Amino acid sequence: MKEEIVKTLAAEALVVRDNAYAPYSQYHVGAAVISEKGIIYRGVNVENSSYGGTVCAERNAIFAAVTAEGTSMRLAGVAVATSSSPPAAPCGLCLQVIAEFCEDEMPVFLVNDRNEITQKKFGDLLPVSFRPHMLKKS
Repeated sequence: MKEEIVKTLAAEALVVRDNAYAPYSQYHVGAAVISEKGIIYRGVNVENSSYGGTVCAERNAIFAAVTAEGTSMRLAGVAVATSSSPPAAPCGLCLQVIAEFCEDEMPVFLVNDRNEITQKKFGDLLPVSFRPHMLKKS
């Protein structure tokens, strides 16, 4: 992925992080995903007092992408911005949702509040994933 796109994706995640609704944890997360069509979608974590109703930033961004592009949407990259240093990776549930829409080689960019970017391959973050093809009947 071109450096310009990486910087844009990271910047989008950082900017949107300020919109996170995190009154319980105070842990604000912003995410930006880019589809294979080159369109960037953003999301933030939205907490809920019942905790189980909380939705992570990564999933909100992916859901926005699917809403806009439909079921054929595929991810080309994901950026997650936190105020942690080192930056936090997506949680297990988010990784499983990401797995639905990408290949193992897809880049994931972890961004801290100083705009330092750590790049990982998706497959390194979730080396053993459950994928849609596993549900196909033989």
